[in-house]
Amino acid sequence: MAGETDKMNKMRRGTIMDTPQSPTPQSATLSAATWPAATPPTESTRRLGRIGPAGVCLALLTLLPGCSTLNSVTSSVLGNNGPPPGQPGYVAGFLGGVVADEPRAVLAGREMLSAGGTAADAAVAVGLTLAVTYPSRAGLGGGGACIAYGPDPKSTARGLPEAVMFTPAAPASPGADADRPAAVPLMVRGLFLLQARYGNQSFDSMVTQAEQLARAGVPVSRALAKDLAVVSGPLLADPNARAVFSHDGQVLTEGQLLQQPDLASTLAQIRTAGVGDMYQGNLAHRIEVASAQIGGPLQFSDLRGALPKLAHPLVRNYRNDKVAFLPPPADGGLGAEAAFDVLARKPNDTTAAMARALAVVARFRAGGITAEAALATHDLPSPEPTLFPASTSFVTLDRYGDSVACALTMNNLFGTGRIMPGLGFLAAASPAAVPPPLLSAGLVWNDNIKAFRAAAAGSGQAGAPLAVADALINTLRTDRPMSVPVPDPGRANVIACGQYLPGENGRCGWANDPRQYGLALGAN
Repeated sequence: MAGETDKMNKMRRGTIMDTPQSPTPQSATLSAATWPAATPPTESTRRLGRIGPAGVCLALLTLLPGCSTLNSVTSSVLGNNGPPPGQPGYVAGFLGGVVADEPRAVLAGREMLSAGGTAADAAVAVGLTLAVTYPSRAGLGGGGACIAYGPDPKSTARGLPEAVMFTPAAPASPGADADRPAAVPLMVRGLFLLQARYGNQSFDSMVTQAEQLARAGVPVSRALAKDLAVVSGPLLADPNARAVFSHDGQVLTEGQLLQQPDLASTLAQIRTAGVGDMYQGNLAHRIEVASAQIGGPLQFSDLRGALPKLAHPLVRNYRNDKVAFLPPPADGGLGAEAAFDVLARKPNDTTAAMARALAVVARFRAGGITAEAALATHDLPSPEPTLFPASTSFVTLDRYGDSVACALTMNNLFGTGRIMPGLGFLAAASPAAVPPPLLSAGLVWNDNIKAFRAAAAGSGQAGAPLAVADALINTLRTDRPMSVPVPDPGRANVIACGQYLPGENGRCGWANDPRQYGLALGAN
């Protein structure tokens, strides 16, 4: 399928989306705020951690239906399961950090870092693992958005942050029989684009990790068990969901085995036939048929035309640094910048910051205005209360100072609540049927010295934008990641380097929200 390759090559060159230019001037926390010293990599080891244009082109070929196994992540907490000393890809010293809402996904990301992968490799591993271990908030049927940053001026985005947008889209026509309208899935293509631009590992290997977890099964995490308990009644009304998420007629609880053989088979098909098979191959045709069976019909043309995009992040100055936020349609980033503006002047006025965030987002969603104009509009009325969909977030950092901050969603807890028959993944809810979630993430860097300082990603529905803004402000004020928890109902994941990275004196730490059930893990 030459058309698929042409489209993705144009993406890489920045011809069918906005390519950033220079901006104008509760329980399961293992290592919240740890501070290992960063060992600066040598130029020779740095070269091992970058993918060149030829490597990107080779990676893009896996989008096509055609040709394209696993190390256990369960032992990653204490050991380096990457290549042995003296072998290509072996990494010693400071590796970076990973923070997410679900522990097993953090271990998968850490595994990528220990094998010499970049922050993007770790982020993709986290995202694909969440599709298996945290399907209430992330999955093959959903999508999300990420901010990626590499400090090297010769890197993909020339040392500037870049937004990778793959929010779930509404189909062109939901159909008369759509009693549960489904979104067009974009997560797989979005993560593939992120990895093709910024990674150096094999995308197939990350899919294989997720595939084996789905096939062998994983214990239900506390985070997933909580979500299952909230919606067990309507979720188990779907026979396919009941087969996955229940045992002996009762919804799965924490520690019980979650096995997803159909999802494993779908991941295997993506691995062997290529990412493009999900969008313009045999798998796409199967999705077309399966989606109609669950009342959320998607057309083959919807899938074929679904492409992730690159975009300018929203950027503002903060003292000597710059702060980037996710841009619309991930307008939780817009809300995060609005809240950040308030907190930069009044660090303790979180009530005013949250009100401003929601008012700016509501004005932008009303239409007829740009994000920049919405931020500049004052005296906005308080919006009507809105029940925003759930999301999940994570942040990664590698030893070079590359960082990725992402927010993923199913546009509703467990999406439409119906699993695609024979495919094993939940359909996300169509944004035409529910309000879009407030996907929120931000990243701080110094443009003068080309170095990373901090990144945060948030969840918590209406509280997500404030969570990101408050986490970043407090981190910048104290040089420690999330020195105090963000205000309810928001939750945040944070990584920070108080003296920047790269740099000989760089010191970095990571923290997940102490009220959540995730994990913050670094390696040195």
